[in-house]
Amino acid sequence: MRPDLAARLGENVPRYTSYPTAPHFHPGVDAGVQRDWLQAIGEGEEISLYLHIPFCDRLCWFCACHTKQTRHYEPVAAYLHSLHAEISSVAGLVGGKSHVRAVHFGGGSPTMLKPRDIVALGAVLRGNFDFLAEVKISVEIDPNDMDDARLDALAEIGMTRASLGVQDFDPKVQQAINREQSFTQTRAVVEGVRARGVASVNLDLLYGLPHQTGDSVCSTVAQALSLEPDRMALFGYAHVPWFKKHQTMIDEAWLPGPAERFDQSRLAARQIMDKGYEAIGIDHFAKPGDALSLAARSGILHRNFQGYTEDRCETLIGLGPSSISRFRQGYAQNMPSTAQYGRMVADGGLASVRGIEFSEDDKARGWLIERLMCDFAFSAAELVDRFGEAGRKLLLKASSLSLHDQARPLELDGDRFVVPVENRPFVRSIAAMFDGYFEAGKARHSAAV
Repeated sequence: MRPDLAARLGENVPRYTSYPTAPHFHPGVDAGVQRDWLQAIGEGEEISLYLHIPFCDRLCWFCACHTKQTRHYEPVAAYLHSLHAEISSVAGLVGGKSHVRAVHFGGGSPTMLKPRDIVALGAVLRGNFDFLAEVKISVEIDPNDMDDARLDALAEIGMTRASLGVQDFDPKVQQAINREQSFTQTRAVVEGVRARGVASVNLDLLYGLPHQTGDSVCSTVAQALSLEPDRMALFGYAHVPWFKKHQTMIDEAWLPGPAERFDQSRLAARQIMDKGYEAIGIDHFAKPGDALSLAARSGILHRNFQGYTEDRCETLIGLGPSSISRFRQGYAQNMPSTAQYGRMVADGGLASVRGIEFSEDDKARGWLIERLMCDFAFSAAELVDRFGEAGRKLLLKASSLSLHDQARPLELDGDRFVVPVENRPFVRSIAAMFDGYFEAGKARHSAAV
């Protein structure tokens, strides 16, 4: 690809785990609006839950999550009291109408919870919501937290997928990002969850970290593959020190440049696929029989704040500070401050402070962007069938891009607009071409690759 086109398609853009993206949320979606949307959930509707644990016992310098380090457990225990109260309040509004199909524990570090608190949290959830028998429960795991008691607790709450953060196994890289974690330690946790009947294991890796090279990334990938995970995620490190001040601990001189990042991502992806894994979207890989691969092949893959998912629930309820809920009507985000979140839950039971209600244009653009991110293509007929005039307006944009843009972001193949194979690493930039807020926005984003 010509350097000028590569530079254009490699610009800094959103990750598109939602549309509209979070920088465009506003205070008009408050707890009152959240209450109305919760009460509007339909009888018999299947929903998903996301629980945010905003604490870590150490702060990894690469992390861009909403979390804070604590060396004492008292703040965590106090927070769990608030979380239990929010669960009760939300369940009271949803009533017995809905059925929970999926639960995701994220953070922060959910596994820094004490075993008894993991079990208690699982009991509170099941006591307040109707869980389907086939519910999927996934947990983000920091191997440094783990011991037999925590593994037993996770098994007791019904964990079906363990997602382990690896990042990189090179000691020099680990030291530069304040995340020391040996391969032996990681392997022990993988073996521990499998010994307790957990059928699905996911490993998260990063490229673009300080001191990484193509060879070092491939070495980490080889070690990760030796554990035979069911899924792997290969994310590009998002260096956003203006957003996360602790990233200033990473010397930018240690970071690989754009061309080297791209090479690292391609080398690692090829190495994973050579072992029989299927590529899912821009940064996930799964064994052919995994539910994620089946969803991708069937055209029913989705994307949310946890990344690519086979979860088809339209409603995802976020619990905990900064967590985001998705309703049919729009997005609602909780108060980020843990202390203020606790006060809001104590006062009124709900903690939404910002969000956005979908317009018809938002719905059409959001569907198109999700299909590009998941399938690298979308059907012109389906776009119009679903969204009418809003869809027709977007087809004019897609047609112009396919006919006149030298970068060839899209090609028309029958009824479908398709991202050419060589441009798929830059699909976030192509999605941004359909983002009605992007050009006017002031938000800063991470590199596209």
